[in-house]
Amino acid sequence: MGNSYAGQLKSARFEEALHNSIEASLRSSSGDPQPIFTQLYLEPDPYPGNMEAEIKSKADLHGGDLPGHKLMNSHSSNDLEELEDDDDSDSCSPPLPYLQAPAPDGCCTLDGFCQAGKDLRLVSMATEPIEVPAGFELVGAKSPSVPEHILVCAVDRRFLPDENGKNALLGFSGNCVGCGEKGFRYFTEFSNHINLKLSTQPKKQKHLKYYLVKNSQGALCKGPLICWKDCKTRHFSSSASNSKPSSSSSLCSKENGGTNGPSSSPFSLSDSPPTRTAQASTVFFGSQDLSRDCSFLKPLGSTPGNKTLPIVPTALRVNGPTNGLGVDGRPPLLSPSQVSIGHQGQGYRTADLGDSPVSSAMNSGPPKKRHRSWHPTSLVPVPPTAVPVPAIRPIVCSPGAVLGVPSPQQPVTGVIQPQPITAGETVIIPNNLLNSSGVRPVILIGHGTLPYFYGNVGDIVVSPLLVSCYKSSQLTEKTLETLGLNSSQLLSVETMILLTLQYLARLGSQQIPLREELEQIVLKAMLCCPGGPSISPSQLPWLARLEASVSGGSVQVVVTHNSLGEGISESLRSLTEGPRQQQCLPTYVVLICASKMSGNEFCVLVLGKYQARALAEGMLTTNEFLKEISYELITGKVSVLASHFKTTSLGDNLDKQLVRYQRRRKGQVIQPFQGDVTDHIHSQEAASMSPPSVRAELLSKVFQIYPAQLSVARSLLSQVCSIADSGSQNLDLGRFCKVDFLVLVPPSHVLVHQTAQRIRQSGVLVDLGIEDASSAYQKSDKYVVRLDGDVHAKMEAFMRKVKQNPYTLFVLIHDNSHVDLTSALSGSVCHGELQGLADRVVNCQEVLDAMNLLVLQVSCFPYTLQTRQSRISIHNEVHWPSNESLQREQSPSELVYFGLSDYSSSLQWGVASPILRCDDAFEKMVHTLLERHPHLHSMVIRSYLLIQQYTEAMMALTSSPSLRDHITPETLAMVEDLINAPNREGSQGRGHMLLVRVPSLQLAMLARERLEDVRDKLGLQLCFAVLLGSPASELNLPKEFTNRLRAWRRCENDDWVPRTYEDLEGLPCIVILTGKDPLGETFPRSLKYSDLRLIDSSYLTRTALEQEVGLACSYVSMGVVQEPKKDTGTQESDRDKAASSLNDGDELERPQSNGSAATRTSGSLAENGVSSSDLADSFQKPSTSTCPPEGVSTMDMSTETQGFKQECDSLGSQLCSKASKTPPSLCSSSASSSPSPSSSSTQRPSQSTQCDRDSKPARVSPRTVIMSRAAYNLLAGESGSHLSSISLLPHADVAWSSPLRPPIAHNMQGGEQSMYYRQWTVTRQHHADYEAPSVPHPRRLLLSGPPQVGKTGAYLQFLRILFRMLIRLSEVDVYDEEEDEEEETSEVSTPVNTQLPDIEEVRKLPFDPNPRDPKFKKASPVYSDKMRKCLKGFKQEGEEHIPDKQETKSIRLSRFATHNAFHHCEQCQHYCEAGPATQLPECTFHAFTFSSSMLGEEVQLQFVIPKAKEQHFVFSQQGSHLESMRLPLVSTKDPDLLKSPIFTPTTGRHEHGLLNIYHAMEGATHLHILVVKQFEMPLYRKYWPNHILLVLPAMFNNAGVGAARFMIKELSYHNLELERNRLEEQGVKRQDVWPFIVMMDDSCVMWNAQQPGDSSSLSETADGSSALTSVSLKTVLQHMETTPKISLYAMCGIRKWSSSLAFKSPSNPFSRCHLHDFVMLNVDLTQNVQYDLNRYSCEEVDFNLRVNSSGLLLCRFNYFSLMKKHIPIGGNKDFLVKPKLMEIENPTSISPSQYVCAPDSEQTLLDAPAQFLLERFLQSCSHRLFPNAIHNRDNPVLSIDSYLNISPEISVCYINSRPHSTNLNYQGLVFSGLLLYLCDSFVVSGLLKKFRFLKGATLCVICQDRSSLRQTIVRLELEDQWQFRLRDEFQTANCSEDRPLYFLTGRHV
Repeated sequence: MGNSYAGQLKSARFEEALHNSIEASLRSSSGDPQPIFTQLYLEPDPYPGNMEAEIKSKADLHGGDLPGHKLMNSHSSNDLEELEDDDDSDSCSPPLPYLQAPAPDGCCTLDGFCQAGKDLRLVSMATEPIEVPAGFELVGAKSPSVPEHILVCAVDRRFLPDENGKNALLGFSGNCVGCGEKGFRYFTEFSNHINLKLSTQPKKQKHLKYYLVKNSQGALCKGPLICWKDCKTRHFSSSASNSKPSSSSSLCSKENGGTNGPSSSPFSLSDSPPTRTAQASTVFFGSQDLSRDCSFLKPLGSTPGNKTLPIVPTALRVNGPTNGLGVDGRPPLLSPSQVSIGHQGQGYRTADLGDSPVSSAMNSGPPKKRHRSWHPTSLVPVPPTAVPVPAIRPIVCSPGAVLGVPSPQQPVTGVIQPQPITAGETVIIPNNLLNSSGVRPVILIGHGTLPYFYGNVGDIVVSPLLVSCYKSSQLTEKTLETLGLNSSQLLSVETMILLTLQYLARLGSQQIPLREELEQIVLKAMLCCPGGPSISPSQLPWLARLEASVSGGSVQVVVTHNSLGEGISESLRSLTEGPRQQQCLPTYVVLICASKMSGNEFCVLVLGKYQARALAEGMLTTNEFLKEISYELITGKVSVLASHFKTTSLGDNLDKQLVRYQRRRKGQVIQPFQGDVTDHIHSQEAASMSPPSVRAELLSKVFQIYPAQLSVARSLLSQVCSIADSGSQNLDLGRFCKVDFLVLVPPSHVLVHQTAQRIRQSGVLVDLGIEDASSAYQKSDKYVVRLDGDVHAKMEAFMRKVKQNPYTLFVLIHDNSHVDLTSALSGSVCHGELQGLADRVVNCQEVLDAMNLLVLQVSCFPYTLQTRQSRISIHNEVHWPSNESLQREQSPSELVYFGLSDYSSSLQWGVASPILRCDDAFEKMVHTLLERHPHLHSMVIRSYLLIQQYTEAMMALTSSPSLRDHITPETLAMVEDLINAPNREGSQGRGHMLLVRVPSLQLAMLARERLEDVRDKLGLQLCFAVLLGSPASELNLPKEFTNRLRAWRRCENDDWVPRTYEDLEGLPCIVILTGKDPLGETFPRSLKYSDLRLIDSSYLTRTALEQEVGLACSYVSMGVVQEPKKDTGTQESDRDKAASSLNDGDELERPQSNGSAATRTSGSLAENGVSSSDLADSFQKPSTSTCPPEGVSTMDMSTETQGFKQECDSLGSQLCSKASKTPPSLCSSSASSSPSPSSSSTQRPSQSTQCDRDSKPARVSPRTVIMSRAAYNLLAGESGSHLSSISLLPHADVAWSSPLRPPIAHNMQGGEQSMYYRQWTVTRQHHADYEAPSVPHPRRLLLSGPPQVGKTGAYLQFLRILFRMLIRLSEVDVYDEEEDEEEETSEVSTPVNTQLPDIEEVRKLPFDPNPRDPKFKKASPVYSDKMRKCLKGFKQEGEEHIPDKQETKSIRLSRFATHNAFHHCEQCQHYCEAGPATQLPECTFHAFTFSSSMLGEEVQLQFVIPKAKEQHFVFSQQGSHLESMRLPLVSTKDPDLLKSPIFTPTTGRHEHGLLNIYHAMEGATHLHILVVKQFEMPLYRKYWPNHILLVLPAMFNNAGVGAARFMIKELSYHNLELERNRLEEQGVKRQDVWPFIVMMDDSCVMWNAQQPGDSSSLSETADGSSALTSVSLKTVLQHMETTPKISLYAMCGIRKWSSSLAFKSPSNPFSRCHLHDFVMLNVDLTQNVQYDLNRYSCEEVDFNLRVNSSGLLLCRFNYFSLMKKHIPIGGNKDFLVKPKLMEIENPTSISPSQYVCAPDSEQTLLDAPAQFLLERFLQSCSHRLFPNAIHNRDNPVLSIDSYLNISPEISVCYINSRPHSTNLNYQGLVFSGLLLYLCDSFVVSGLLKKFRFLKGATLCVICQDRSSLRQTIVRLELEDQWQFRLRDEFQTANCSEDRPLYFLTGRHV
């Protein structure tokens, strides 16, 4: 690297001397600076080149990602020497990235192994024999990539230093002890060989750490440090240094996501107690590592005894207001946490603008090597002991003035130009400040420049807590506008000072300043008095003193004129000098510097012992303070405290007393239940006692879904649907047919079991079809994964499944997703927990990209997911319904949710025994202890006191009643309830659970050990269990308690053990719940008390505080929720009386309170205001209102729930349903409802655990929560004057985006709250969303709801209804109506061959002319011979007016189904979708012309033929003219060939028509032609680009389906002739050309086959479902096409499906009857029979009758059936009949009787085709035309040559007028009317005279126009037999250009 200074220092020697001297002075114990260094300046050198560019390039250079390199400033081992590296470690220079040579190919590169693959780790080498050559030493090297291990090396002793740190030769010589390779001459080469993987220059001084020595067992272990430098200043042995972190380490800035932020140490606890690193600040953006060599921060003269809390040297040098913004717009002072070493291995990201603190320190130390870009101009070295120390958790700030916006024109470009230091700007921290004053002062940064601190910097703390409140000048215009302010309303510094004083003076003695509180005060001040009064500098001091005077001495003002440092020095000096006893310190000293130069500056010095400690501890993250606690326990700092608690409050030795009592018991124990605390029995007898059995149904919990859960599940579903409907292609629900899921939970064993149990109980695995009923029980664990070390393997398996099953929709449910949202980059092992796992799993690219994966994040505290950078769209959030929206009429016995807001509002109930309490007596004791032990963390002190309280309470209730007065009433009440509840009558041995929350694992283990020990010695070991509830371990319950639970459960299984807390229902126990956060475990109903007295001012974020109280939330009986009382003044009076008499001395005694005597006698503390019963009625009648107050979620268990699957979440254990629904005993666990013995007079009957006679469910009361004063004040904030927890920062991983913001409203619902947090919070660097993409992820949802409300049940229900919906999407509604069966009278024997018809047999069958399909039930029946025999009554008059809907049934699509345009799958995409290159595939348009005899003119049809389909057609030689469509031969026998072209007439159904028949054809080649109207052609082309379209002429645009059928048939016959001609030339016989076509509707969806001969087995199948099998259209067609003598059949078809077909076999395999919907038509035989092209309805019946009467054969294959889909859109539906001229304003519907009118009348003419009006008129109004025919089947209406529907009441007799036609024998038949419709020349008068008519029979003649009507009457000589009147002529109500139809009616004479 060389020693180049870029010309700054001429001599490397000088540099070395300089450094050594600085170091020596830092290590010396005198506090005075050595002036020689103060005067030392570096010789300036002209700075080369463009400075800004240089800085940028440097920053870029360090921005690279160097793999595997540990963050240098995350000191996380317990070794002091890590902080005391050699000078060469360059603690003040940016490490240039060291480019390590790549390892040779094939080498091992595993961390901890050498390149030869041998293990070098001390743990594995400890017992291996190692050969050490003479003169070599075994030493330990540390590798940054495996910091938890030491690597063993052999190094030549000459190159190592002696014990004085001297005489090491330069260079290196070493051997590898793994593979034995010798002779490494360079440490660089050696470090490569042993895979150190460094990102800085390898140096032996830096990486060789320890000598290795043999221990007494002969194993190799870590020995003394290698003393690379002068060690004289070390007063402690290496073993001490190994176990002790440097006390002068600073806290990492939590706000800035510093190294200690969310993940302080990458190692597990066992290896290293935590250290805190002091980080110096940086001069360059993100490229300086100033914090590695922190040895100079050691408090001078420190000895192992005074190592203090790591609230550390937080001294700062902050440049004055002149500093502008740096190069990239950031304030140039960056906090240490912004020091970003160029790699981000385990690191954190550089801070954003919002994070640069005023408290950033500034390094002005002399540059060292590799400082290429140091600009020496006017740089001043710091006095050697003036230590630049960073702030702890600095909050957003910059050194700018409060008002003046920093001017960007400053010549500062990223380097700070410090001014020479004057004497007043350095502050020496006095030695022993903490020891002498008992307080570690906290300096709250205000406005202005803080001095340098040096000396004993470990004894002060600098906090940026309130600094943001003074930063209103930084507000953007937009933010000001949002707040309703403008820039003229900003406050002056003077006003800010006065506001701060006013705020501090009004704080109570037990309160600490809160940023959010002061911010609201500042905002109010701005809004109410814009600008504020102008205060002159001379007025400020006396105004300030006036403000302070109201505080009663707690706030003092110190005014200086030179600098703030002067005031701080003075205050600190007075703190140490005055005699301690007489000293009465102010709580706050406000220091104001009224300097003429820089205007007013100020800061606040906090000297109040409670406040200073609380502020300092509050700056630690949870991880940091837990590490601090472990460190205090490991190093024995707590021994003083522990010895204090060895004696009882009465002064006796605790252990001796317990042993004495144990001996006195002589092996007897207290009877566990049905006895008294005084009843002793022998331990064996007690162990064998079994509890009285309880009725078995007690524990058969009903798993039920409640309305709230259902509504949330539906909201989630509709959200998923809206993602799918958004058109953004993010989710295609149509392609999924299954649902699968995985639930990720935080790393808690209990939570895994709890979630798996919910999955089991809900039956969701079976419902989703992913497991069968037998395996679901065992396999439910597979669907829940803990976010721990094993998660990656399980997630990989899950993601493999996701990729392999593209048609399954997977849902990844991330439950409790607010826990550990650390980014994977900053994740590490912290306090024994892995961090950043959730980010790695949920935000990994695979998960984000999978199109068949939804991520559902579930959280009770979703605030950390709702920031500006949130990955979840605000539209994809689903919030639990608010309580009001759930309120319906509820019976008081029902349960309602009781949550956080209810606990707050319960303080206004005005009951003497509140359910949210603060134990003031405990708090007083804590305060006395805190003052005695200033070095210990307050949680340690609280824990020891809590353990003592519980210990003495147990003793007071058994062995030492005299201790009662020394226990707080709260503790005594809880322990008494715990011990006595199982003995109460009717309890059946059941008792309560008491939950004690101890976040630190070590303290929790200590508590459990201590409480168990005391319990056992007192003989209570069978009375209650003491459990450690740790997320990392399973529940471990002693056998006798497990047996008791089994007995209550009537559990036969001897292996059963409780896995979840809910399994402990009814067991009297103390659960000590440990872990950083509660993770969402549900507690049983028997949980009665939640002891949160350890949760204090360290929990100052909303999530941290609320999740602790959330442990107690549950469902309660509606009656216990009370209306708020007006007067709340009485609720604490008793307790205050008791507490107020506590003396303030050091004695921890609770004097006799007014209730103690009663306490002794009654065994209860009800009189003391701390009743152990629930809200006893003697204090307050339960509210009779059926409508609970706000905040109570009412679960309506009305009949609605009975349809749901019985399932619920935590409700399973907490919700009892109505008495009518579940046995009362279900609800009557002794849980949370036993009264105290003393209040028996007020006992509610339902509180006892016996079931009441009237079987009312037991009353369920809220749990009682006991809290610390700090937490209590925040939760009571809503009701009191304090700030409420709602206003706190929502989560430690986020920051406020602006110093001021509107206050959050208490009643904000989930959605509004989300919008608020999304606007006003941003993520910190270590948050997983910090670098989230700007657009939220489309397939990610958030479900938020309060704790324990039932979210698990809701999301399991969501999975179920999501699956149902997908099934629904893959189902269709098909028509399911049984056809009207005719009576079997046929004597024809069933043909033998039932597979294929025999033509002779079919000819013998009679034809059934009556259309029996249900779709014709509104059509006229056709008269036949049989009709007389089986007269069925007509419908009664008037019935037909009810529009009866056709019955449908939902059927799952088979693989042979046809599909609409929404279907997409890989197999058929080429079939229906256009290729990606072109929008529409190339198509050719061909005109095809032929003459139609029927139309009497030439017809031109247009074909649209895609290129790929041209092979089906014949074109002329030139290739342009379409000649014909190819037809196969009858004789061709090809199993894959489908001979018949398929025509589908379709209109209005380009999207919904089932035109994709690819799957129905099993992918076989076929010819499918869509017949469309001309105006719809572009739409069909767009949706079906690969289909052949046949476009009808424009004249048919308004025509009905008859026209399409007519044209298909005409075209097909014409084409048949053309093909016969073409093939005849090739020698094919004309008869051999295939004459059939298939005409198929666009709603045919599936085909079924029924196996003939199954009728016998059919009766046996219970559901008959096996009888019908789904078959493909291809199968059906091929079967019909192979019919023998097929050419002799005119038409073949199949029957319509109905569900009844499955139960009965058809009576005949074939029948002759009407065919429709799907017809195979012989166009050759039916050449002379045409479809009526004018028809809109019944055209098929009309055609069938004509074909049959022409003597042709129709055959229906009865073993096949067709399913038709109900498609409500398009098709040949009704026209909207509207007036032609739209003058008529009122759009009244026009009745069918108005469809006709008299010719030339004035009636409204209609805009609809004439034929359509006629058909509709006849259908509805024929009773007027044929009055004699109504309900008269014996006398039908005679209809010649046509069938028209003249209403279902009138029968029609069809007669064909053609010669040689086969007609019904009408001899003897008398007709009631005659209908002649457009009759042709075959109808002659002679024919009509053959028929007989009733007297008064009526006639109707219909013709195209008036003249043809007259001609017809004359030609048929109708006037001979029929009488006409002029007024009997009518026309359809069309205008003349629409060519109306005319008809004439007459009577028979």
